[in-house]
Amino acid sequence: MTVRKGDQIELDISHTGFGGKGIAKIDGFAIFVNQALPGDRVLAVIVKKKKSHAEARIREVLSPSVFRTNPPCPYSGFCGGCTWQFLRYDKQIEYKRQHVVEALQHIGGIDDVDVMPTLPSEAIFAYRNKMEFSCSDRRWVLPAQLEDETIARDFALGLHVPGTFDKVLDIDACLLQPGRGNEILRFVKSYMQNSGLPAYGLRSHEGFWRFLIVRHSLTNDQWMVNIVTSAENMDVLKPLALELVGTFPDIKAVVNNITTRKSGVAVGEFEIPLVGRDHLEEHLGPYRFAISANSFFQTNTRGAVRLYDTVKEFAALTGREHVLDLYSGTGTIPIWLSDAAASVTGIEVVEAAVADARKNCGQNKVSNCNFILGDMRVVLPEIKEKPDVLVIDPPRTGMHPDVVKKVLELGSPRIVYVSCNPATLARDAGLMKDAYGIKRVRPVDMFPHTYHIESVACLERR
Repeated sequence: MTVRKGDQIELDISHTGFGGKGIAKIDGFAIFVNQALPGDRVLAVIVKKKKSHAEARIREVLSPSVFRTNPPCPYSGFCGGCTWQFLRYDKQIEYKRQHVVEALQHIGGIDDVDVMPTLPSEAIFAYRNKMEFSCSDRRWVLPAQLEDETIARDFALGLHVPGTFDKVLDIDACLLQPGRGNEILRFVKSYMQNSGLPAYGLRSHEGFWRFLIVRHSLTNDQWMVNIVTSAENMDVLKPLALELVGTFPDIKAVVNNITTRKSGVAVGEFEIPLVGRDHLEEHLGPYRFAISANSFFQTNTRGAVRLYDTVKEFAALTGREHVLDLYSGTGTIPIWLSDAAASVTGIEVVEAAVADARKNCGQNKVSNCNFILGDMRVVLPEIKEKPDVLVIDPPRTGMHPDVVKKVLELGSPRIVYVSCNPATLARDAGLMKDAYGIKRVRPVDMFPHTYHIESVACLERR
């Protein structure tokens, strides 16, 4: 059967691919179907046709999978925040493990790896300690609202719709954050709408309001609010900050980040403290961490403990080892390993992250960690002493080929690779497979109701 763009066809979904899409096959030809699950029979329309595969959108679920569940969120299926809220959680973590297995096989050329069962998240709702909401002058309207002319189309505060860069789905609540965060979202939205100032447009590059970012300390149950704007305006922002802390006493920090960049990045060129402190404090195990508005910190606090415990388990430290941590960020992994190692050295390119790492070591009285600021491709070749254990926690893009080459030259007996992207984990492990064998991999679910998965891999020199 020949498949063409625009065709409507009935499909039986057999499995899922990375990215969370269901996969059906017609005469061996793969069709990726958005929001489809294994066991679904669907009527779908082909929206894109390539030589190797096609992409389709569901018109109707003819026979639902037994794994389907009713999502509690009214925005499910439209919002970019969740992709799998309609899938039973036990199947989510099963499919995530399978994605890791398949990536290692198909991308890395590595078979027979011990990929352990996924460590589940303790909470599957209200687990995020940070949410970033976008403002837009182009509101994406839900199908049920299309005929409602009372809905303003020129303002939205919410989350992006998949496949659009400039349109935002206006939301009143996100179930991935605690309830107080949703109260703050609604309060700030009302203030913005009544301010007389427009939302920023990513096409026009005009407008004032750009982002609302809320952060939560689970340990202390305290909040930080970061308002990102295109310009400074204390006459508008100072009253907002005062009203926020007056209404919500658990807000301990309100800041204003200002950015004139045209790109949709929620990091300011400079920051103005409005009310309270400039950071929150969070505890992971016995350690305290200061989190500023733009600090990186794992968004699932309880999940972070499970992730770092897995890193520590795979590192198998005895107290005598010298550990080198590549892409060390704000120092969470070095500090987590510090009580079991002789020393830990971190390399990180972001200056603010290195400053935070040193500050975090100081407040936790950790004296055996040190941090080197610089580009990995420049700094790593200067490391002459072979570390006993090498920890690698790269960005989603994985390691640069020059870094992989230097890692192989270092020849550490054990590597613990922490990955947020199974594809780049598999690629990098494949590049090193002649020198290192993967002993085991543990997926750790930090992002329920999405297809994203963290993985910790233990590699040992052959």
